[in-house]
Amino acid sequence: MSDSLIVAGREFRSRLILGSGKYESFATMVKALEVSGTDMITVAVRRVNLADRSQESFLDHIDPKKYAILPNTAGCYNADEAIRTAMLAREALDTNWVKLEVIGDERTLFPDNEGLLVATKELVKEGFIVMPYLNDDLIVARKLVDAGAAAIMPLAAPIGSGLGIQNLTNLKILRQMITAVPLIVDAGVGTASDATLAMELGVDGILMNTGIACAKDAVKMAEAMNYGVRAGRLAYLAGRIPKKLYATASSPLEGIIE
Repeated sequence: MSDSLIVAGREFRSRLILGSGKYESFATMVKALEVSGTDMITVAVRRVNLADRSQESFLDHIDPKKYAILPNTAGCYNADEAIRTAMLAREALDTNWVKLEVIGDERTLFPDNEGLLVATKELVKEGFIVMPYLNDDLIVARKLVDAGAAAIMPLAAPIGSGLGIQNLTNLKILRQMITAVPLIVDAGVGTASDATLAMELGVDGILMNTGIACAKDAVKMAEAMNYGVRAGRLAYLAGRIPKKLYATASSPLEGIIE
């Protein structure tokens, strides 16, 4: 049975999206991508020299037939910067997909939701497939969907913190209320159990970078995240038993002949 992630009509076999930064080497990155099972990779446009291909970059190690490249606007602190960066990415990488980031605070890297909405509206008008990174704010999420966002990507904890899922209630609310587009947890996942927990909430996917790239063994962690995402998704589809205060016998007495 197929259980693919569908974004803007495009099918992805894996529900795990990986970043391409912070790895100790390109060789490690390539191995981690392979064992993770991902088929979508993000790249920070402002941190890669896309114009000068004489310098080695991660693009030299990625097969575009195997992986979808998702440029992101990391490092942009207002809507105009993010829009210009997305335009540059489309020109250099020949893709109209973008993970949209408009950062509002340098220390926490929390999103500027107002700027995010402005940039989303403009980029959608320009024909982009926009996947915005936002705070776990239902009202902003609804406005982004109305503006044409192809997916909603709320944080679970600050970017790169590895704190795990810190906002279970808000993510549950978002899951119940945002159904028109995929809901993808972005930022904060530190280990496989975090990914499993998020998927058990019913989110459609997970995007992560630091939790894998900065692990003591990035390749092993990438494989663990692969299993964690898949296990969480299967558990969500299976449906957990109701929680009860008292015990229920696993071997009922009804029907036993004395």
